[in-house]
Amino acid sequence: MTIAVNTSVSKAAVTLLLAAAAACLLAACHRAPPPAAPPALVLALPVHSDASNGSGVVSHPVEVTARYSTSVSFRVPGKLIERRVRLGDPVRQGQVLARLDPLDAQKQEASAKAALAAAEHRLAFAQQQLDRDKAQAEQNLIATNQLEQTQDAFTAALAGRDQAAAQWVVARNSLQYNTLAADHDGVITSENADTGQVVSAGQAVYGLAWTGDTDVILDAAESELGRISIGQAATVTFPALPNHQFAARVREISPAADPQSRTYRVKLTMTELAQAVRLGMTGDATLSPVASGDGTDPDPPTYTVPATALFHKDNSPAVWVVDNSSTLQLRPIKVGRYSDRSTLITAGLHEGDVVVLAGVHTVYAGQPVRPVKPLFDGQDNIDGAAGPAEVVAGPVAR
Repeated sequence: MTIAVNTSVSKAAVTLLLAAAAACLLAACHRAPPPAAPPALVLALPVHSDASNGSGVVSHPVEVTARYSTSVSFRVPGKLIERRVRLGDPVRQGQVLARLDPLDAQKQEASAKAALAAAEHRLAFAQQQLDRDKAQAEQNLIATNQLEQTQDAFTAALAGRDQAAAQWVVARNSLQYNTLAADHDGVITSENADTGQVVSAGQAVYGLAWTGDTDVILDAAESELGRISIGQAATVTFPALPNHQFAARVREISPAADPQSRTYRVKLTMTELAQAVRLGMTGDATLSPVASGDGTDPDPPTYTVPATALFHKDNSPAVWVVDNSSTLQLRPIKVGRYSDRSTLITAGLHEGDVVVLAGVHTVYAGQPVRPVKPLFDGQDNIDGAAGPAEVVAGPVAR
């Protein structure tokens, strides 16, 4: 009797377990699929060509300098006893700038003048002696060799007089050289010696910038020389003169690079001189693009992006671009110039392409994304920013 009851209970338990399993399988078959992950947020902005941003093709910091400047120095050594001009003073040609102690030069000039007087007396005596001997030789009163000796003495006295005269001129010039005068109209740009100092011949005492033509100088990298040419128009601005723009043209391009900076010196001439523009002022020069002969742009458009946007595909540079389907694709590019915070792209991008600005190592090709703007205005500060925040590679936390 007991065995029959246990068998009935076991069959009922098995039936219940099978029913529960079938219910679970049926529920699993009708469970809804999990929702798709939201697109990742990426910091990205559309790129625009440098020319369309109004920044010009080439823009550089500049400095105003005189076209001609010289170091003013004494031609003789001596002790500096007087300085008559100071830094920034305007001077005229011939104006006395400084003086050396003239005592030694005065003594040398007096000695040379006395030697010249003695030589002139000897020459006068030799001339008289020669005249007497010639008269006596005509009457055969003296021997021929005596006349020849007199002629030799006269020639020596004449040469001595000429030598003494030349030495007196040198001594007189040395005395004049103890006074330093300006060779040209200009302005004093530096003071290199103090009163009481003993200076050597040729040692700079003042720096003199000539009055007249002024140059605006800039240093260009070798990659930019192809976009700079003689006569190219430019616009110069100075922070000290806000709301003023000055027209200029490229006057000279250095044929060799500076051995230290490896840049090329470019000199611009301002077409209209302004009294407000002072030597040493700093500013910025924007060089206008040079049109080609057929009227087209000489160079393809360039784009400037932050250095944090740069990625690599194999050994080639590339950037992440958000395509029309809001997915990422890796775009190969060509780089024209690297800097600390930005990269100049010369090929591979098009106007309006949405480029990921940061976090390029946290994304992958084909990833669905949603671009968001960084906190700064990318078009204005793209070169000055150290890089926006990293890409958010997941849904926004709520």
